[in-house]
Amino acid sequence: MITIGLTGSIGMGKSTVAQMFRDEGVPVFDADDAVHELQGPGGAVVAEIERHFPGTTGPRGVDRQALGARVFGDDAAMKKLEAIVHPAVGEARRRFIDSHGTAPIVVLDIPLLFETGGSAHVDRTVVVSADAQTQRDRVLARPGMTQAKFMTILEKQTPDADKRARADHVIDTGTDLSQTREQVRALIACLLSEAGR
Repeated sequence: MITIGLTGSIGMGKSTVAQMFRDEGVPVFDADDAVHELQGPGGAVVAEIERHFPGTTGPRGVDRQALGARVFGDDAAMKKLEAIVHPAVGEARRRFIDSHGTAPIVVLDIPLLFETGGSAHVDRTVVVSADAQTQRDRVLARPGMTQAKFMTILEKQTPDADKRARADHVIDTGTDLSQTREQVRALIACLLSEAGR
């Protein structure tokens, strides 16, 4: 099995590319989905989050807005939250890989792949990237997004140029969807050949 660590900065089209892998039959583990499940009703980390951040959970699990307000801009609080969530996501990822043991390729969609050291635990890193103006336009079109919030998020992420330099493969999403899909298909074909499939 070849494990792909798929990443990209905010607004680069990582979710779109992840779906393209799924469309080609490649199993995809979505770290964000895992977090939503862990923090949802009855989720494995809800009680621990409530213990450290009282009043941020309820019958629906974690109140993401309340928790976000509590940790945004507070590095110590963010580190505490990550210490609760990251190990649980890692366990979910291990179960995912075990359950797809016969797949020649699996994709691990991890937004902070480089930032959290996750790149050391995959066989290939794939960075999804577009030009800065395309990224800015996509992000600022999101509901509730502001220029200030966008800049704060960017400051916490490894710069796109650094990600591209560290990547084994780069998928350009600053083009039309059909061209992006062709890049995904070409990469899958290359990796399947390498895996002898």
